[in-house]
Amino acid sequence: MKLDLLAIVAHPDDAELGCGGTLIKHAALGYRTGVVDLTAGELGTNGTAQTRAEEAAAASQLLGLQVRANLGLRDGFFANDEAHQLAVVRAIRQYQPEVLLANAQADRHPDHGRAAQLVADACFLAGLPKVQTELNGQPQAPWRPKNLYHIIQSNYLKPDFVVDITPYWEQKMQAVYAYKTQFYVPGQANTPTFIATPEFIRFLEARAREFGQAIRTTFGEGFQTNKQLGVNNLFDLL
Repeated sequence: MKLDLLAIVAHPDDAELGCGGTLIKHAALGYRTGVVDLTAGELGTNGTAQTRAEEAAAASQLLGLQVRANLGLRDGFFANDEAHQLAVVRAIRQYQPEVLLANAQADRHPDHGRAAQLVADACFLAGLPKVQTELNGQPQAPWRPKNLYHIIQSNYLKPDFVVDITPYWEQKMQAVYAYKTQFYVPGQANTPTFIATPEFIRFLEARAREFGQAIRTTFGEGFQTNKQLGVNNLFDLL
């Protein structure tokens, strides 16, 4: 299935937290969107791989995704090596996204930065004809997305650009709350963790408001890029 926009991230809920509003917005604009989770998030203090999969499926409906897949890599222990790079190359070639989103390049959770580099390396390798991969016994054609952007997660990183998600903020938060075992939900008996507290939810809103304020709107999601951005039309800018 050919996608326009694909997020490849370490854990189920990374995409919802970091670029959920952007995914919803582009689906509403008619683009085909998807998420590939590298792991099942099985090391999370709360929930299980099974509950995370069920929650991801519910969140995917709210995000308006065409595709939600999981590569089944080991949470906490995947590496940026040939085997893992080829697994990501297969996913990129399978869905052929024009734009690829990945984890934050540096963050509190070590999986995030490692996943960011893994996806960046695989993005380059996916465009090389001599890197050979197969899907269902058939050779895959080379494919390299036009652009790769990194979300911003727990650590503050200065964004290279911000997407206005104001009309989609409530829907994004519904997708976040689909992960009932991961976040603070009144009446839900989750063990308190970094993300399973009322303070984290307030932080999430504050960060979105901070990025939104920077572009003179209410809510925003920030992204970083490793290459110079080009502009065709000055009137496309907010």
